[in-house]
Amino acid sequence: MQYRSLGKSGIEASVVGLGAWAIGGWMWGGADEVESIRAIQAAIDAGMNLIDTAPVYGFGRSEEVVGKAIRDRRDKVVLATKCGLVWREERGELFFASDEKHPTEGGQIKVHRCLAPDAIRREVEWSLKRLSTDCIDLLQTHWQDSTTPIAATMHTLMELKKEGKIRAIGCSNATPAQMDEYRAAGQLDVDQELFSMLDRKHERENLPYCAEHQIAFLAYSPLAQGLLTGKIGPERTFQDGDQRRGKPRFSSENREKIQRLVDTFGPIAARHGVSVGQLAIAWTVSQRGCTHALAGARTARQAAENAKAGAVELTTGELQAMGKAIEEHAAAIP
Repeated sequence: MQYRSLGKSGIEASVVGLGAWAIGGWMWGGADEVESIRAIQAAIDAGMNLIDTAPVYGFGRSEEVVGKAIRDRRDKVVLATKCGLVWREERGELFFASDEKHPTEGGQIKVHRCLAPDAIRREVEWSLKRLSTDCIDLLQTHWQDSTTPIAATMHTLMELKKEGKIRAIGCSNATPAQMDEYRAAGQLDVDQELFSMLDRKHERENLPYCAEHQIAFLAYSPLAQGLLTGKIGPERTFQDGDQRRGKPRFSSENREKIQRLVDTFGPIAARHGVSVGQLAIAWTVSQRGCTHALAGARTARQAAENAKAGAVELTTGELQAMGKAIEEHAAAIP
């Protein structure tokens, strides 16, 4: 496993981290707690020290499971969570409605974007309790809230850092202009964004920005929610509550197109003794500006497999060949 700094924080984190969204069950058709704990612990045993979760993942459930899993190995973990999506009060901007399974129109749970100082402090206290810890290594603003000035949000985050409740500060789903505002008010160490072979819009702005300003870039969904593993064929079905069910990107026709793309990577994967999914993660953290990738796992086996991608070093020629294949196929993939 390779390790890289989280910006200027001094924290060294595994280039492949565990994304704990699915572990909360919400939007993923449920989750088994015992198996989830095994997956987290297997990830740590395989060299992943970065674990990323959020309060809204299962409405507290993901954080609780992560807390149980790391209770006797807290010193081996770079623990990352988020703030800014609240559902206990109606403040800020209404983001979406949800039930316990997934976002749905008319859902009784109203999720708001809210980064007000007092709301952040409450969220942090709840997260600390659910995670069974007294300090969060990396706290990220999950989505940006136009009703609260970024300077006020950052002032609160810097106070929490001085108080020892957090060690580093990040943002997610943010623009370079918003990151400028964060940086004007304090030290911003991380930007977490959607990035994969199929989702490359951040190559234009966020990735170059992070590289220029020594901000770590954490790519979420580097496997495009499983599509780049080569294991989701046209015949695969998704259970009720799984967000992938009914999404155009997951149509049988589209899965066939994506399979043709990942098939081109077979020879390179074989050369390194890895799967095409592991190769896709390795490609992600090889892109300029991208320092870390967060891969989800439901089982211990999946977690251990993802971790192996952190030791793969691709040559310039291999990256060029993969880039050519992505360009040739990407236009046909929504």
